[in-house]
Amino acid sequence: MTLPGVFAPISDSWRLAEALRRERLGPGARVLDLCTGSGVLALVAAQQGCSATAVDVSRRAVMTVRLNARRNHVRVRALRGCLFEPVGDEYFDCIVSNPPYVPSPADALPRHGASRAWVAGRDGRKVLDAICDDAPRHLRPGGAILLVHSSLIDEHATIARLRRAGLPGAAVVDRHRGPLGPLMREQQRAGTVPAGIDEEDVVIIRAVAGER
Repeated sequence: MTLPGVFAPISDSWRLAEALRRERLGPGARVLDLCTGSGVLALVAAQQGCSATAVDVSRRAVMTVRLNARRNHVRVRALRGCLFEPVGDEYFDCIVSNPPYVPSPADALPRHGASRAWVAGRDGRKVLDAICDDAPRHLRPGGAILLVHSSLIDEHATIARLRRAGLPGAAVVDRHRGPLGPLMREQQRAGTVPAGIDEEDVVIIRAVAGER
């Protein structure tokens, strides 16, 4: 379920959930779900016996996660805040995120409303880049990060950013070709996404932390 104003999971969330299941994390592994929305990824982790933490800037999203955890009889720690701020200096065995990645006419991110779940600055990378930069400081040795986004915002830039941040093995581990979604179409009509593009790849990028 999702409360009004909370972005409901779509195909990229479900593909990322499958990638998270493939990690085969053991009971007690610590998983952080950033930009959690409805909490679907945190719930998948909790259902595998992991210690799951979900973070979102939206109060309604945090409430939705808590309600969904209760409905599914699992425990999820749901925190409100911006990306890694609510977890301080904590470390995790896996960080997973389906961040906002739709290009928008302005660089400024919305401070209120449902559009916080998808609006991501002119190049669609404002939230994604921040995650790439800070993730290595929150991964245990051998811990993995899984990120999903559109090929329209440059998967190569994500891989390069993760590698510069200290995760040299970053690579695409899943790719699905399909028509542009309604949010990308809307930005195409607004001129933010180039005309003439009818399809995009949804990619999942994985990187693993080495020894400290």
